[in-house]
Amino acid sequence: MMRAWILPVLLVLSGSAVATGQIFDGSPGTAAALLLAFLALAGVNSPLIFPRPISAHEAQRQSAVDGRPVVFWRPGCKYCIRLRIRLGRSAHQLHWVNIWRDPAAAAAVRAANDGNETVPTVVVAGQPHTNPDPEWVREQLSPST
Repeated sequence: MMRAWILPVLLVLSGSAVATGQIFDGSPGTAAALLLAFLALAGVNSPLIFPRPISAHEAQRQSAVDGRPVVFWRPGCKYCIRLRIRLGRSAHQLHWVNIWRDPAAAAAVRAANDGNETVPTVVVAGQPHTNPDPEWVREQLSPST
């Protein structure tokens, strides 16, 4: 879990350094804009935004037991971020798999999308759905989860 924080922390530190340089150059407006951009990037790559990712194998095993959908995603994907934000608290009811951390997950996504690593790919009852509407995904959650 500690590795999940490395990129967001580096982005915050880098943004702070760049903003500080802009302030010393006499551009506080540019400094503020750059710092906000770096903070936004850190936020969307933070483990606070996406639930803790698990392996594709573990997600498929757990999904077979509890019936919850599996979401294959990758950091920086605007469609993945849109899905996560629009799902709100419901997002924690799904199994999230980061395809950049799991080669088997990337292979599963390519198999479902004609060789492309198109995300988010949501697997419900063994059927992949590429970039589905967040409301549809929410409807796939059973009331008991």
